[in-house]
Amino acid sequence: MKITENLSIKESEIDLQAVRASGPGGQKVNKTASAVQLFFDIKASSLPQIYKERLLNLNDQRITRDGVIVIRAERSRSQAKNKKEALKKLQLLIQQATVEPEPRKPTRPSRSAKQRRLAEKARRSRIKEMRKPVHQE
Repeated sequence: MKITENLSIKESEIDLQAVRASGPGGQKVNKTASAVQLFFDIKASSLPQIYKERLLNLNDQRITRDGVIVIRAERSRSQAKNKKEALKKLQLLIQQATVEPEPRKPTRPSRSAKQRRLAEKARRSRIKEMRKPVHQE
């Protein structure tokens, strides 16, 4: 399966299983396995190590603690369409890991931003000061 121009994974690394879908389907819903579950083991795959690490560091609920991507597709009543959808979701997830994150450039607040912050603090302070009871001597 082609991920990018110069990256692809073998079909044998992807495990597809047909399962029963939830939701509407009439009398046939309990007999046909139209939903598809896709399993992809990141650690055992042929992906370059950098992409494996990026995938494992993604904060995605579809990635288990063991490093297995589990994708479920059940939008269509057709098993073939659900299989295509699951493979597309896997492709998008791996493509997300191939994009190198831009390094953060540390910045400082501008002088006017500091002045605005201090002015707002002073304004809030005056508002709270006005809420206090007046002392009479």
